[in-house]
Amino acid sequence: MRVLIVKMSSMGDVVHALPVVHDMRRAIPNLEIEWLVEASFAAIPRMHPGVDRVLPLNFRRWRRKLWDGDTWRAMGALRAQLRERAYDCVLDLQGLLKSVLWGRLANGPLMGYDSASARDPLAAWFYARKAQVPRQLHAIDRCRRLAAAHLGYPVPTDAPVFGIAPGPGAWKLRSPSAALIPCASRPEKIWPEARWIAVGKRIKAMGLSPLVIWGTEEEQVRAERIAAGCEGEVPPFLNVHDMASLLAATKRVVGLDTGFSHLAAALGRPTIGIYCDHEPGLAGIVGSAGVASIGGKGQVPSLQQVLALLEQQRALP
Repeated sequence: MRVLIVKMSSMGDVVHALPVVHDMRRAIPNLEIEWLVEASFAAIPRMHPGVDRVLPLNFRRWRRKLWDGDTWRAMGALRAQLRERAYDCVLDLQGLLKSVLWGRLANGPLMGYDSASARDPLAAWFYARKAQVPRQLHAIDRCRRLAAAHLGYPVPTDAPVFGIAPGPGAWKLRSPSAALIPCASRPEKIWPEARWIAVGKRIKAMGLSPLVIWGTEEEQVRAERIAAGCEGEVPPFLNVHDMASLLAATKRVVGLDTGFSHLAAALGRPTIGIYCDHEPGLAGIVGSAGVASIGGKGQVPSLQQVLALLEQQRALP
């Protein structure tokens, strides 16, 4: 049996879909699993030994250059890959029109959420089979339930297994470290720099070196200010695989509601997620070691709350 998972973006969403690989392989022996994902996040499913093939696409870039000949050639090459072998199930875990667009190009029946469950209700019109999944569940639980419904095995009730293991990265830690992740996709998610500096100082007092993570030039400037205030260090720009390798080697992670925070928790790191503009209930930090989500819509966490959670983690290895 061959299944194509369609979960293209964003980074946190791709991380949240990982446990379905463990669930499906446990329920269906000899299953072949492929994954369609944005190229910038392709390193994440590639880290899972249960994923046989990853099909990267550059949909975000292609949209901006829709009339370029190179764009159409690249899209044609991906369409050929999607048609070259038959799938028993094309499982759209995204539930959006963009995921339907690419899922329908694959050689197999497209399956997904019903109109009451999908993030974009119009997407449900294009599925050969639909399943109802409560919208109030965490994103991980929604993915696991949808996969179980369409592949015909009982809904898992155990803790999610992410199953990823990054290989060696390009940047090595020089001392026991903790990662601070003050970067986010929207300014509303940002936590005050002074509080990050105070957290960095507390981490330093715990005998760990603060590493301040960044992704854009603006975030790099902010990271350098925070690191200067707490005697921390700013790593160079790292791709997703190398960042996963770095995060896996840290002792603690404190981050905003962003993809790297979810990735750190999936890698088994004790992780504190700071939520300043979003309720964590549907997309809170989930992992196997000392994770916590704090804050919410209109509830910016205080410094004291975050420091208290750090103290609770002292006993963790």
